[in-house]
Amino acid sequence: MAWEENIHKVVPYVPGEQPVGTNIIKLNTNENPYPPAPGVADALRGIADEYDLMRRYPDPDARDLTKALADYYGIEDEQVFVGVGSDDVLAMSFLTFFDSDKPLLFPDITYSFYEVWAKLFRIPNKRIPLRDDFTIDPDAYLIPNGGIVIANPNAPTSLALDLDSIEKIVSGNPDSVVIIDEAYIDFGGESALPLIDRYDNLLVVQTFSKSRSMAGARIGMAFGSAKLISYLKDVKFSINSYTMSRDAIRIGTAAASLADENYFKEVTDRILKTREEAAGRLTEMGFDVAHSATNFLFVTHPDMKASDIYSALKEKNIYVRYFNLPRIDDHLRITIGTPEEMEELYKALQEVMK
Repeated sequence: MAWEENIHKVVPYVPGEQPVGTNIIKLNTNENPYPPAPGVADALRGIADEYDLMRRYPDPDARDLTKALADYYGIEDEQVFVGVGSDDVLAMSFLTFFDSDKPLLFPDITYSFYEVWAKLFRIPNKRIPLRDDFTIDPDAYLIPNGGIVIANPNAPTSLALDLDSIEKIVSGNPDSVVIIDEAYIDFGGESALPLIDRYDNLLVVQTFSKSRSMAGARIGMAFGSAKLISYLKDVKFSINSYTMSRDAIRIGTAAASLADENYFKEVTDRILKTREEAAGRLTEMGFDVAHSATNFLFVTHPDMKASDIYSALKEKNIYVRYFNLPRIDDHLRITIGTPEEMEELYKALQEVMK
């Protein structure tokens, strides 16, 4: 049809499967296996008491949430931006900061949404190859560019880049905005957040989806200089002022409270303990396991195709993530579940490996 010639055609991002049914072990989308903090539950119960407020628009600045985050991290309110999950924050950042004829740089193996956004927003881009061991080479990013985005720790490789290397990239690109996507930072690595007062071209993006057990709430945030955040808000308010619902703002504010800090640390420690146990068990089965700084493991087996293992596990109602992509099509990404779920995984793998 003639009208199709005017359609902006893109290949969309493909998220992990969301299986429906019972007796399913879901280890494919890096969700937290434990419930959110008690304060979030209290906030949810309180929503019913204020249902009449749903007829009014939410605060476009989400000031309660931004203040709670600023207080939690010890920064100014003007250094915080919030959105509907880190994907919304990142997409808005691509629109705001990457308007150059020079290419946007990001790793060749990383969060695949980066390439989708670059194509959607018609941003010239260049994928920088990871080293053979899947680590990031900071020197490779010291070339002319129109911006940089790096996931740290990286996904799906699970590897973290040290803070000195991050600073080398940021300081070496004073004319570009550098985004560090820290979706998994609470499980390992060192946050670049302390650098935002030294570099006004640095934006640090985080989320409540992983370590805070709130993937269903869709709450993401960015931290940077007040000037950087103001530019981000200008673009947001040019598209949709009311992106976050009242409910999300309320429970997000509760999640950012220091009152539940002990619970947050307890849950994170449980995941880290299970992760180390899983790395050992899988190694005993012959898997090569990358040193993870996330809530998942990136593994490969020398004697079996990753696609075959993925399919065999799926038949047993155990879902892990398989990427049919160059360089990693022999790897699986396995989210850390509860100890009980991981035991079922080990049992299933032992049957598959026979």
